[in-house]
Amino acid sequence: MAAEILVELLAVDTNLPACFSNGGVEPAKKAKVFGQSCFHDSISTLKHYQCQVANACEVDIFDQKCSTSSKGQPRHVSAQVRRSKISRRFKMTFKGTSRREFLAGTTAAGALLLAPGLGGPAMAQSGGLRLRMPADDEILDPGYMVGGTEVSAQKQCLPFLAEYDTVDGEVSWRPTYYVTRLEHSDPTRIEFELTEGLTWSDGYGPVKASDVKFSFERMKDTDWSGYFEALDHVEVTGDRTGTIVLNTPFAPFILVTLCHGPGAVLCEQAVKDVGGKFTTKFPAICGPYRYEAVPGQRVTFTPNPDWTGPKPAVDSVVVQVVGEEKAANLAFEAGELDCTDIGTDTLARYQKTPPEGAEINIAGELRYMWMGMNTEHPKLEDIKVRQAIQHAVDVDSILAGAYSNTTRKSNGIICPGLLGQRDATKSYSYDPQKARDLLAEAGVAGLELTLRCENVQDRLLTAQIIQANLAAVGIIANIMPMEDGAFWEMGSEEAGDVWKDLEIWIMQFFTTPDPYEATQWFVSNQVGIWNWERWTNEEYDRLYAEGIAEQDLEKRKSIYLRMQDIMEETGAYVWINHEPTAYVHRAGVTISTAPSGELDYRRFEFA
Repeated sequence: MAAEILVELLAVDTNLPACFSNGGVEPAKKAKVFGQSCFHDSISTLKHYQCQVANACEVDIFDQKCSTSSKGQPRHVSAQVRRSKISRRFKMTFKGTSRREFLAGTTAAGALLLAPGLGGPAMAQSGGLRLRMPADDEILDPGYMVGGTEVSAQKQCLPFLAEYDTVDGEVSWRPTYYVTRLEHSDPTRIEFELTEGLTWSDGYGPVKASDVKFSFERMKDTDWSGYFEALDHVEVTGDRTGTIVLNTPFAPFILVTLCHGPGAVLCEQAVKDVGGKFTTKFPAICGPYRYEAVPGQRVTFTPNPDWTGPKPAVDSVVVQVVGEEKAANLAFEAGELDCTDIGTDTLARYQKTPPEGAEINIAGELRYMWMGMNTEHPKLEDIKVRQAIQHAVDVDSILAGAYSNTTRKSNGIICPGLLGQRDATKSYSYDPQKARDLLAEAGVAGLELTLRCENVQDRLLTAQIIQANLAAVGIIANIMPMEDGAFWEMGSEEAGDVWKDLEIWIMQFFTTPDPYEATQWFVSNQVGIWNWERWTNEEYDRLYAEGIAEQDLEKRKSIYLRMQDIMEETGAYVWINHEPTAYVHRAGVTISTAPSGELDYRRFEFA
């Protein structure tokens, strides 16, 4: 049913993006792989998003339109079928990670049962690990994948030069087992040396530097090409050595590209032997596990007999297809799963009363939400009025009332664990009397504003709390819930004239594990595109360019801290929260996750 609805949308909705036919994939196939779409950031970094089926009668599709303005900046549209009716609601899910949520089919934990290979509650202690995936992997090829569990599969079966690490509480990277050297020799050159003895399966011989060259240069012509926009070429200097040559200094390249799914290394000859692309079977592997899928049921990872590297802590991994999140939660509580992702409601419940023998892991908090203000609107052009609104909003009450204290308070656009995260606001704090004083200084009384937000529960609750806060200082806020197609276009000059009427709104973005991406949406040339607050600042623009090129971490940190200070000083922002990606798992199991939420089974540990 869901796939049929998606195909129907492709046929009837002319706003759907051209990227549904990228890479020679038919529209129906794109529908089957959950409406993958894309956009390019300021260095044309491709991002993937996808639809989500929340239950048997609801389909959400977020379509990021693959078109750009004259300055190469992104535009997007969205579409949805809900309860068999076309409406306008989507769920924006950054999974630059793209962790796909295709929640279809299963309606009760009883539907899971104990599938072959799952065993009982003691399975994890006897060498097996039991996990959940929301739907089948569709495309394992890093150039054409959707993401999510497909990235997890790549991490088990393919070489990567770098992997995520945490240093002093901040997301960082480290070389993997696959390399003995990975380092910048200058801002545009990254030298690498592959570990000796790495061997491809199925008789394809040793892993070579030429495989790295083939894999990375190939990515420039795929659906995920934006991750390699900064790549010029790869020089092969020996059987196991080479240089990644960038066309411009881009400090986040290793963290953003090489640690994530697009950074997978493929066997050149094996890929050519299968015609240049692949879907649900790796042409050749070099990793600790082999991959075997039973569509609609499970994926099983078993030991790779050709693997000579470090042995994982667990002999086998069974990842069961469980469509509904609630069904997976019940399966975990019944002892049928060792780990599963959980939503906000379940997180709140488990924080109060966790299942026996369970622990919660926050994988990442790469979402940032704020209330924005249009600095050009006549009602808000006086900075004292905007500052009054900043002081009037009680963010702590929002965290408690709308999010059950499951999210972290925000102090800026840089998310927790990332370089440049702020530990406090500088220009404002919750102070209703200060808000009243500022309004008096501005000579403003009886101010009435329209507060726009997405028509979803947490946003509406947030808006209602803000409405009460503003009323307490004499400001009337009329809440305007909006369906998402209209909401995500309201600040765009290309989409019409709604931007002229924008006053205040609640916004949430997702980001990668590097601060460059979050800061790029607020440079001067984003006014009328994504900088809906419509301010410009030469220092901010200069710092953005410097931050991309700067290699010194402390200097980069100072840059991004200052950029957020500049944003806050405009009076146009009230920082709200960072929503987490969370997992529940058995005590004694230490899970490994990417900042964007993908699991890396080979890095799991057991007490």
